[in-house]
Amino acid sequence: MAEKRSTPGESGTVVTRERSGTIAKGLQKAAGAFRTISEVSKELSVPQHVLRFWETKFSQIRPMKRAGGRRYYRPEDVRILLGIREFLYDDGYTIKGVQKLIRGFSGRILSERADGKITREASDNSGNSPKKQDEAEQMSLLENSQKKVLLDLIKELEETDLILQKHLKSD
Repeated sequence: MAEKRSTPGESGTVVTRERSGTIAKGLQKAAGAFRTISEVSKELSVPQHVLRFWETKFSQIRPMKRAGGRRYYRPEDVRILLGIREFLYDDGYTIKGVQKLIRGFSGRILSERADGKITREASDNSGNSPKKQDEAEQMSLLENSQKKVLLDLIKELEETDLILQKHLKSD
C-alpha cells in the first residue's frame, strides 16, 4: 500500500495524498485540473486504448505529454472526448462521420455536444444522421452528370415498384 501524508487544503481542510501525488479516493479534483488517461477513461467509461486511438483520429485532442509519454488531459480535451463519445456511442455516428461533422461545423461542435447544446435531434435535423451521411458519402464520389442519371434511375425504379405493387394487390 502506498504511504499517505496529510497537508492543509486551501480552506483549512486536510487533504490526504498518496505518496505518488494523486488525490486519495473519494476526493474530487478541481474543475480546471489536468486528468490522467486512467481518470478520463473512468469518467467517460471508455477504455484507455480507445482514448489513445481517438487521439490519432481527432487532431482536436491534444493531451500534454510528460517524460515517459504519460498523458495529462486538459479540461477542454475531456469535453471534446465526451462529445466524441456521445456522437459515436449514443448517436451511432462512425469515426468518419464525426470527422465530417467537425469539418462542417468546426471543432466546437464537440464541446457543444458535451455541454448539451447540441442534441441528437439537432444533428439529425441538420441532415447529418448516420443513414443520410452514408448516402452523402456515396454520392460525393460521383460526378454531377452521373448523380443526375442515377437519381433519374432511382425515380424510375420507384415508379415501377409502385406499379408492380398495385398489380400484385389487384390479383
